[in-house]
Amino acid sequence: MSGQHDKTSVAAVSILASGGMAAAKFAVGIAIGSLALISEALHSSIDLVATIITWAVVRVSDKPADDEHHYGHGKLESISALGVTALLYVLAGGILVESYSRLREGTPPPTISAVPFVVLVLDIVVNLWRARALHRAARETRSQALAADALHFASDVMGSFAVIIGLILAAFGFWWGDAAAAAAVAVMIAALGLRMAGSTVQTLVDRAPEGALEKATAAIRSVPGVIDVERLRVRMVGATTFIDSIVKVPRTYPIDRVEEIKRSAQAAVGKAFDDADLTFAAVPVARDNETVRDRIMVIAHNSGLAIHHVTVHDLVTKLIVSIDLEVDANMQLEAAHDIANKLERSIQEEFGEDVEVDVHIEPLEPELPFGVDAAPDRVQAIAAALTEYAAGGEIHDIHNVRVRNTDAGEIVNFHCRATPSMSVIKVHEHVDAIERRLRRAFPSIKRVISHAEPPRA
Repeated sequence: MSGQHDKTSVAAVSILASGGMAAAKFAVGIAIGSLALISEALHSSIDLVATIITWAVVRVSDKPADDEHHYGHGKLESISALGVTALLYVLAGGILVESYSRLREGTPPPTISAVPFVVLVLDIVVNLWRARALHRAARETRSQALAADALHFASDVMGSFAVIIGLILAAFGFWWGDAAAAAAVAVMIAALGLRMAGSTVQTLVDRAPEGALEKATAAIRSVPGVIDVERLRVRMVGATTFIDSIVKVPRTYPIDRVEEIKRSAQAAVGKAFDDADLTFAAVPVARDNETVRDRIMVIAHNSGLAIHHVTVHDLVTKLIVSIDLEVDANMQLEAAHDIANKLERSIQEEFGEDVEVDVHIEPLEPELPFGVDAAPDRVQAIAAALTEYAAGGEIHDIHNVRVRNTDAGEIVNFHCRATPSMSVIKVHEHVDAIERRLRRAFPSIKRVISHAEPPRA
């Protein structure tokens, strides 16, 4: 809200300054009969109208998006700037017509005194202050309306200098000096309008800001996990940069990892732009370094199937794939076989008809929400057996043994330690041997879950 307060306060002060100086120049211009001074006064009057419009618009443009304005209200500033541009062209045309008329008819020069020079010097000082204050506020708040207002007042300084030159020429007997100065003011107004119209129209037609596309693309590509940016569109609405992106991400990433990439991209874009709103659409694609196992896991995931123990043998001439497929334990064999065949066909479509696929169907491990801790003596008996089976082997320090009774049988969890340099497959072989001996000794055990870790430091 502080940015909006700065814009409205600067615009309000500008209104008072515009009104006072326009009235002073108009009164003096009428009094001495100076078309140049009257033209500059009319220019200031247009500036006054522009400032009032700006003051009203900036109070609305910072309102957040709503149900009817999904991109906020920032473009009201561009519309107001376009309206002011039209007023400037009307004024410039009128001044040029009157200047030509006076030059053709040889209208007498204005009455010269110190008063118009004092008013014009004061006007220059006030306009320089207003232009500087508005330019600073426009840069800080990225307000197009305030930037246009600052440009007005900067042009007023040049117009005042032109009027001074015209009055000096008239004082030295050049009767055409005042009308020529008025024509110069009109040309300055027209040039200002052309400059304003160019930037305003570019915003209204959603022209991407200079360099914004490259900066946004670089920010998104810097995020780990992003493969490439497929498409990116940028447009400005008020001070906000809206960025629509379609981004390639690895298809093997889970949804939560993709969501993390999206959040990181939003942070990167926010750092590159002062005020940015990013729309991030993720497109999963295959990476060049995907393994056969990765591709098979993607096929199963896309089919909503649970698989494990995926083994791949490359015989040079063909691939042999073995998979364990888990299905509902109560599913009929015919239905389960259809699922397995469908999975096999999907893999063959991916790798070619000559790939050999063997699918082992097994019951999906049921969730066991109900269970109670086993009696202490039962836990001690199983812990003692584990310690005995591990004695003298590569696995040692059996600890944190837990036993739970469920409807399906006993579930045993335990931790153990092994040599840090031992390979995972060797650790698995030794632990698996212990687990098999434990299930033979205790037939009621349904499952054994072990956690191997290196020795304590």
